[in-house]
Amino acid sequence: MRLGTDAIVVPPGLVEEPPAGKAVEKSLVARIREMTVGERIKLALRGNREARMILVRDSNRMIPRFVLQNPRISDDEVIAVGKNRNADDDLLRAIANNREWTKNYQVRLALVTNPKTPLVIALRLLGSLYERDVRRLAKSKNVSATVSAAAKRSVLRKTEGS
Repeated sequence: MRLGTDAIVVPPGLVEEPPAGKAVEKSLVARIREMTVGERIKLALRGNREARMILVRDSNRMIPRFVLQNPRISDDEVIAVGKNRNADDDLLRAIANNREWTKNYQVRLALVTNPKTPLVIALRLLGSLYERDVRRLAKSKNVSATVSAAAKRSVLRKTEGS
């Protein structure tokens, strides 16, 4: 099967980026809700920013994974997904496993501060954060106790060493 030869048609208004300053239709959420799973998958892979931000919160666990495979997804969108406390841990794991995204400091920080990020990933990324952010995590009640304890140990190690 060649790319683009399936029978699924996605409206062009949901694929192309709208001109700057133009308001998005109010019925976008309703239009996406009426789509079949196949149409939503195709839209996730090709859709514009507004469609991607709606589809990343889709109840079907496959759809957000396809949004991350969209070649036009920006770092800002990945950061927003990383900060989303309702994001699925598989989605956060997919972000953490992408080297291009984890090169971005804000993506790493978003993943470590998200309580749903798997502990192994959060602890691995903790070592790459700036000291001020590690200090903030050591005092934070919004992260898991394990991440907070690891941040406290890191801060103590650095203060004892200096």
